[in-house]
Amino acid sequence: MIQRIDLRGRSLGRRALRDVLPRAEVGVDEAVHAVEPLLRQVREGGAAALREIGLRFDGVAPEHLRVPAAALKDALDSLTPLVREGLEEAIHRVRRVHAEQLPADHVTELAPGAVVRQRWIPVQRVGLYAPGGLAVYPSSVVMNVVAAQEAGVPGLAVASPPQKDNGGLPHPTILAACELLGVDEVYAVGGAQAVAMFAYGAAGSQEQDGEILCEPVDVITGPGNVYVAAAKRLVRGVVGIDAEAGPTEIAVLADGTADAGHVALDLISQAEHDPMAASVLVTDSVELASAVEARVLDLASATKHSVRVARALDGPQSAIVLVDDVDAGLAVVNAYGAEHLEIQTADADAVAARVHSAGAIFVGPWSPVSLGDYMAGSNHVLPTGGTAHFASGLGVHSFLKSVQQIEYTREALGELADRIVAIANDEDLPAHGEAVRGRFH
Repeated sequence: MIQRIDLRGRSLGRRALRDVLPRAEVGVDEAVHAVEPLLRQVREGGAAALREIGLRFDGVAPEHLRVPAAALKDALDSLTPLVREGLEEAIHRVRRVHAEQLPADHVTELAPGAVVRQRWIPVQRVGLYAPGGLAVYPSSVVMNVVAAQEAGVPGLAVASPPQKDNGGLPHPTILAACELLGVDEVYAVGGAQAVAMFAYGAAGSQEQDGEILCEPVDVITGPGNVYVAAAKRLVRGVVGIDAEAGPTEIAVLADGTADAGHVALDLISQAEHDPMAASVLVTDSVELASAVEARVLDLASATKHSVRVARALDGPQSAIVLVDDVDAGLAVVNAYGAEHLEIQTADADAVAARVHSAGAIFVGPWSPVSLGDYMAGSNHVLPTGGTAHFASGLGVHSFLKSVQQIEYTREALGELADRIVAIANDEDLPAHGEAVRGRFH
């Protein structure tokens, strides 16, 4: 079901490792061509275009593109008590963690009368996307909304695909999560068209829409399929984005001390997301590799989404990678840069401290990725496709801008005037120097 890649006895550099390790083919380049006309249609047609596209792709043209307040309240009132309790606990834990992420403003006094202030300012309006395809993700609503709220963003809007079986509204649990979080601007719009609506705004086309259905945002965040990723690529520069999210992935670095059942369950749990999901085990133990293979075969056939799981595990993006030792395994996982990385080895804390490329690191046998998906307090919107080499997961910082404020007195500027003029002249920009010198004549 899952391929093996044997790297034992091979000394490979970073580039060679990246070439040999499994990775899903995302196909964003191809999706861009399909998405471009949708973005143009929404930009020009507003709410009317959103309804037409909803009918084409979701099978329903929503009467209410903006979800009525009563529908949000009804969804929360109808929520199963244990699910509500779980969402409330997730909100509490994620909020505590993200509140600690807020950076502090600071003031640097370089000389008497020479001050630079560093300020962190939230963007004013964000569009948060919650997928609704193969699975429904109220947990993604929690992750996106809480991070934006803790950053101090004053304007939040959520979009999620309309569902024919729900009267053209998003899934009720999505709506309930929005109500729990106090978000009342929620749209029954999915896919690339939601990205376009957020980026360009949308004029109303029916009385219930109002003259303006949706105002444009400053930043768009949230996971989605390849078409959402392609749309984000196209609007980047018009708005900020978190990332072009690709298929989800898990890498597990394990030695002979790991429990094969735990590892197998974690590989399967990630494969459940999508047939393109990647599940990778990196180990120096042939015995563990064989035991995990056997457990995967047993467990995968019994799980609810067994067909989806089998396709993901059998795909070229998933593998068991055999290495000489844990040090070699670290080189592999650092070259891979997994969205989710589990460390199930002896001295897992020390091993985790040596990881420099991962979206999130789950340390030890009792910290599975599923915990991070819901209630660890961390954010589950993470960099995929190796982008963890340079990108971070979603957090308060995703919604903040750093602004420097410069305050100099006459005396402080005068102390630097001759040197500023000298550099300006050397760069053949004499007017720059005159802008300083002219203040003293």
